[in-house]
Amino acid sequence: MIEIQSYVRPNVRTKQQILDVINEAEEFKGIIIHTLVSRDLRHFILKKGRLYNIRTIDLMGPLLAQLSHHFEDTPTERPGIFHELNKAYFQRIEAIEFALRHDDGQHVDELDMANIVLLGVSRTFKTPLSVYMSYKGWKVANIPIILGIPFPEIIFKLPPERVFCLTTFPSKLARLRRTREKYLGGLTGDYARPSYIQKELNYANRIYRMHPEWTIINVTNKPIEEISSEIRGLIKNKGGIT
Repeated sequence: MIEIQSYVRPNVRTKQQILDVINEAEEFKGIIIHTLVSRDLRHFILKKGRLYNIRTIDLMGPLLAQLSHHFEDTPTERPGIFHELNKAYFQRIEAIEFALRHDDGQHVDELDMANIVLLGVSRTFKTPLSVYMSYKGWKVANIPIILGIPFPEIIFKLPPERVFCLTTFPSKLARLRRTREKYLGGLTGDYARPSYIQKELNYANRIYRMHPEWTIINVTNKPIEEISSEIRGLIKNKGGIT
């Protein structure tokens, strides 16, 4: 049995890195097996390998040539794309899990980990907006504002540019809550009464006004996509997380 020593040199992106690998292979009298996606770098390592009498085996070039011929398209030849896509996928999964874990005021002690914190009374689209934005990779938590229920103190310690206050018109909110009340068989108490809704919105707005550095967004008649875009634009303008 022949004992073979193998060495992995990842993230080879430049000609100087290739020269370093060739010098290493020459020292150990080895061969180079590579998966370089750049045509220019593949030609370079082949040329330098012949110059230094180092055998180079190209695993990626023939595959890219066949795929290019089959799909009648030219590969981007950009290294690291798979890693980027893989990283983005796991970031999105992490963000979705975060949104579900921190929905409706859950785990408030972890709010400092959120990119965005949404505040609002019931039926101001906090949950669907949190989930939608999490699919975009944002860690979003939402906190309900309920008349007579103490507000979590940790909110006041968060960076204000992360806090977004959702509000709407009383008449629109009343229609949404009546639909919800009907779905629940009418067992909602004062939930859908216009007088109670007005008091709750007034309570929420008083909290908002006490913290003018927070951002207030009126969600009336706006789709989730538009609200999300508005929030992202505001964060970008404030120099926050992008």
